[in-house]
Amino acid sequence: MKVGFIGLGNMGGSMAFNALNGGHELIVHDLNPESATRHLESGAVWANSPREVAETAEVVFTSLPGPMEVEAVVLGEDGILSGMSPGKAYFDLSTNSPTLMRRLHQILGEQGIHVLDAPVSGGPRGAASRNLAIWVGGDEQIYNSHKPILDAIGDKATYVGPIGCGSIVKLVHNLSGYIIQCGLAETFTMGVKAGIEPLALWRAVRKGGIGRGSPIDGLAAHLLPGKFDPPDFALRLARKDVDLAVGVGREFDVPMRMANLALQELTEALNRGWGDRDSRVAMLLQEERSGTEVRVSEERLRQAQQEDQRKS
Repeated sequence: MKVGFIGLGNMGGSMAFNALNGGHELIVHDLNPESATRHLESGAVWANSPREVAETAEVVFTSLPGPMEVEAVVLGEDGILSGMSPGKAYFDLSTNSPTLMRRLHQILGEQGIHVLDAPVSGGPRGAASRNLAIWVGGDEQIYNSHKPILDAIGDKATYVGPIGCGSIVKLVHNLSGYIIQCGLAETFTMGVKAGIEPLALWRAVRKGGIGRGSPIDGLAAHLLPGKFDPPDFALRLARKDVDLAVGVGREFDVPMRMANLALQELTEALNRGWGDRDSRVAMLLQEERSGTEVRVSEERLRQAQQEDQRKS
């Protein structure tokens, strides 16, 4: 397949090379021509503009810094839209705005062009090794017909829903990670300032429940099926633990912004009369505020877990 690739940075350069190594013909473009050197030396063809890439390739991929660059490459002068013909497909691998992707889907769709958002996760190392998640939103039939090229780029391509859903998954993933990162910074500075040597603290926490488990996997036990009884760990005990930790932070003059938010949540849940339910029951407060339930039947959860185990 003739694959067009626009954006050959830390991520895009390796992903494009993966496509080439997968046996596909490769047409490349980047604002910095030097970034294409190794691709050209390995048989790729240079294009002078996004339009030229779109005219030559059967499918076009972009890997760009953000929405502004994607919009310019797609809709700008000599952009992808001006070069693509009906029936071709365009995948954006960037971390992007779902609103923009839905708009591009509508604009290009009027010309008979398929648009899918397909952000990736794995970082530069994952892109280089092909150990890369690709979350794809758009027409599922177009996803399926292009699965071989997606599998050449990364080893974990997954269809997640209609256009925009890939971008939403990526934003949920990244935001979850950064919130956890901020929380760890808070708790570890508290621990070290209170007297624990950093390496000893890190090694100790790794051996506990948090270190051995995944917060995401933990959702399947309580929030997704909506099961908070009987408790694995009672809310009243969790609230007590957080209160003690906040007290240590106060004693050693460590700002505890996120911990105080957590304490407020657990306290409100306790005042709802949920003290003997599982501590994750406090998550219901956010569901209530957002007007959104995060629910999956236990049968579907079991099927998904078994399927993931087979694939791993």
